[in-house]
Amino acid sequence: MSYKKRMLLLIILDSIIVASAVYIASWIVYPSMEIFNTETMLVSAIALLLFHHLFAYIFKLYHKVWAYASVGELVAIVRAVSLSILSTAFVQFLFNGFTLYRRALVVTWLLHITFIGGSRFAWRVYRDRYIIDNTNKKRTLIVGAGAAGAMIARQLKNEAQNSELCPIAFVDDDRDKQKLELYDLPVLGTTYDIERIAKRERIDHIVIAIPSLTNGDLKRVIDTCNATNAKVQILPKLEDLASGKVSIKALRSVDVEDVLGRAPVELDIRLIEKDIKDETVMITGAGGSIGSEITRQLMKFKPKKILLVGHGEYSIYKIDMELKRLFQDQATEVVPVIADVQDRERIFEIVRTHAPKMIYHAAAHKHVPLMEYNPHEAVKNNIIGTKNVSEAADTYDVDTFVLVSTDKAVNPTNVMGATKRLAEMLVQDIAKRSRTTFVAVRFGNVLGSRGSVIPLFKQQIERGGPITVTDPEMTRYFMTIPEASRLVVQASTLAKGGEIFVLDMGEPVKIVDLAKNLIKLSGYTTDEIEIKYSGIRPGEKMFEELLNANEVFPGEVYEKIYVGRTSEVDIQSVLNLIKEFPNYTIKELKDALMTIVYAESKQQQRQQTN
Repeated sequence: MSYKKRMLLLIILDSIIVASAVYIASWIVYPSMEIFNTETMLVSAIALLLFHHLFAYIFKLYHKVWAYASVGELVAIVRAVSLSILSTAFVQFLFNGFTLYRRALVVTWLLHITFIGGSRFAWRVYRDRYIIDNTNKKRTLIVGAGAAGAMIARQLKNEAQNSELCPIAFVDDDRDKQKLELYDLPVLGTTYDIERIAKRERIDHIVIAIPSLTNGDLKRVIDTCNATNAKVQILPKLEDLASGKVSIKALRSVDVEDVLGRAPVELDIRLIEKDIKDETVMITGAGGSIGSEITRQLMKFKPKKILLVGHGEYSIYKIDMELKRLFQDQATEVVPVIADVQDRERIFEIVRTHAPKMIYHAAAHKHVPLMEYNPHEAVKNNIIGTKNVSEAADTYDVDTFVLVSTDKAVNPTNVMGATKRLAEMLVQDIAKRSRTTFVAVRFGNVLGSRGSVIPLFKQQIERGGPITVTDPEMTRYFMTIPEASRLVVQASTLAKGGEIFVLDMGEPVKIVDLAKNLIKLSGYTTDEIEIKYSGIRPGEKMFEELLNANEVFPGEVYEKIYVGRTSEVDIQSVLNLIKEFPNYTIKELKDALMTIVYAESKQQQRQQTN
């Protein structure tokens, strides 16, 4: 129906309702009509009709979509009707010689609201019950009967024609909400009853609508939901709902990050802001997974200038455009710099020109099997690149240098881990004689980073499987990209010089369990997506460590952050390797790397014994 036809129909309907309300009210209050003047009744009816249309226009009663009518529309009706009655009462008072038929006006007000409101809401009830077909919609259970859950239920009902979800019920752990109803939907139980309720109510879809859930509780709820055959979706966490509004458009599939069961690292905002605000900071590898997230975290503290240093043109372009879009109202100067950390002169030029207060060195080759085949490139990027950037920081009196390292540097069995350990040794050595504060930050596998197992598993699932897992007993520590980046940023404020900081990453996770979770979260079963075991690849460990027994200091230096012991480093062996490695074969270079890290491990053990 066109807008003009719809508006004309509503005006005619309202006119009939207004006239009827006046006469019915008069008949109810004055059934014999002895004291009620017919002429006064006519004037009152005409005045009420005119005032009703005036206030209906002002409060946009003819512009609302009544199929979605709710409390807001009811308030508009009450306001329009009340002002219409008051205005009519004033006209009646003047016309009837300062006499007012108060009881008739009150009854007219009640009938007016009842008829106008009833006519609007009747259409919504009719639409919901007889027009919208829910037979082919997915029966949906909403977890959480709070503000977020209520908003989701309301939107699903209001947008029923455009949504494939049909809300059936709530579950909520608040005992006071049990057996109550919200938007005509019952609260059938708690989160512990999800599996039973889903089976009884034939639930096809579950929406987790509790943005404030802590990671441990969220993991429990997700595990319970995954025990059903329903697809599971979730609202973003409160910190991600930047607009402050909850919407069904914000629903997303549950990610592996949600089932880690770990509370995120909380930052000491004041300490970081003191070091970063109005300063120049430099990030190498700024286009990578960790480097780009470090830039996002740092931008929140409003540095004067941020240098995005990277070798990949497109990746630097992407993070440059992203920061300029997200922080367009911020005065921070974002400077994209295309440079290779292996180019010593170029790195020295950048540090000399921009004089950063802090450098976050995230540029590195990190893929374990690839570096087994390309150890010379690992040495050039991970060792020589770190040497170049750290010596530039020392030469130009940078305040703090942070090396992004890895748990694979502990008792390394592969080229990548060995080169990162030698990079740590370089940083620990230069820290002894430099005015710059040098520190390394070590963490485990990062979920979703380039080359990590999660994107690989997702691709394999999209192809219909199988998922390849090296060994059923292989375990790894996991953390999210924001967690890893927060650790790096926080460590820069805690550093005194030469430390290796490590995050308490909780319990290690079996890779095969991660694969099973991802299969379930993607809407499949292990019968549909097969898991195959391919055997351990060159250089891989069955399990990984964050600190070896000789490196651990007892106690946290910050919540969930530990610091390793400073050990004596045979830096000459590292410098000799850097000088001679171009002449080595692949096997000779691997042997040379392992000889250094093995000798260093033995030295640590002797120091610990003494």
